[in-house]
Amino acid sequence: MQQRTSASRGEKDIDVRIDWGIIFCVLMLALIGIASIYVAAAHDAKTVSVVRQVITQVVWYAIGTVAIVILMQFDSEQLWRLAPLAYGVGIFLLVAVLVFYSRAYYVQTGARSWFAIGPLTFQPSEVMKPAYILMMARVISMHNNQYPTHTMKTDWWLIGKMIAWTLPIFVLMKLQNDFGTNLVFAAILAGMILVSGVTWRIIAPAFGIVAVVGGTALTLVVTSWGRVLLSHVGFQAYQFARVDTWLHPAADTSNQGYQLWQSMKAIGSGGIFGTGFNVSHVYVPVRESDMIFSVIGENFGFVGGLLLVMLYFYLIWQMVRVTFDTQNEFYAYIATGVIMMILFHVFENIGMNIGLLPLTGIPLPFVSQGGSALIGNLIGVGLIMSMRYHYTSYMFSNSGRFK
Repeated sequence: MQQRTSASRGEKDIDVRIDWGIIFCVLMLALIGIASIYVAAAHDAKTVSVVRQVITQVVWYAIGTVAIVILMQFDSEQLWRLAPLAYGVGIFLLVAVLVFYSRAYYVQTGARSWFAIGPLTFQPSEVMKPAYILMMARVISMHNNQYPTHTMKTDWWLIGKMIAWTLPIFVLMKLQNDFGTNLVFAAILAGMILVSGVTWRIIAPAFGIVAVVGGTALTLVVTSWGRVLLSHVGFQAYQFARVDTWLHPAADTSNQGYQLWQSMKAIGSGGIFGTGFNVSHVYVPVRESDMIFSVIGENFGFVGGLLLVMLYFYLIWQMVRVTFDTQNEFYAYIATGVIMMILFHVFENIGMNIGLLPLTGIPLPFVSQGGSALIGNLIGVGLIMSMRYHYTSYMFSNSGRFK
């Protein structure tokens, strides 16, 4: 009887260490993703096998779940030591893909971002994101421990360090012609600078400069003379075409703007409550990946889209709650990076599906089809869940429950 009681108590302790709120959110998003991929594939005449697409995505979820379980075993000290190694491996993969990239994907997208091994493809930039977050969290923590008092000089020094670790990624992503992913890294960098303790005397002017640069860039891409200048610094014709599609989606509905126009029609046809599950009247090409939100908007309408957004915000709230509970500086910076990564993906993907933002090839987290993007996001979830797991273990051990 005593042995059974001890075993039961151990199971309860393990249950408490696992953040079931995060698991619930990810599980719900996974179910939404699988259902949406099924609908997209079922209404795509080019799909060879609907079942195969769904099973493939389920397999990627399973692999990501294993990654979460493994990462939960790493405490903060182990993650600290892992950060430089993960960053180095990520840089190596970003360099390697420039040589061994998939020629077929390059022809389709113009980006040298994928490895291809038979029918399997892998985008190393997706797993570089959590590795970059780990490294940035380590850099900020080391700097703040070395300079506990923030001054203009030390804050500029911290920003310089963060940019120095980010610059190789920006260069390599530029060489891959993957502008969209570069925006994700920029969003992560901006978010982590905001919480690093850098004074607002630096941040406020920096945001002003970003606004000016953004306005100037927009002016350049919408004018003929500006595009000539941008083409000299490496911008490609397909990138200009995406901007044109964004600004004038109805101007070319049979060529470059066809996908966006069809996506907007599909979402609009959903109305308030949608057409119903697996009822699709508007064809959207390749909607199972970047345009997956059009499936949700058409089948479940405004209400379905709103519930999806609320689910994402509930997930973010769960992550923020873990951060406040653990009260660990290194963990806080990791959580900030993961939250910024997910938020930017959600904002950009939904924005481009409804025509608010230009098409950038950014997937919807945990929903869009794609193994490498899903694994990268689940690794981020694993990092957050390891915080709860080890913090709760520490609290229990100190209270004597594990003794």
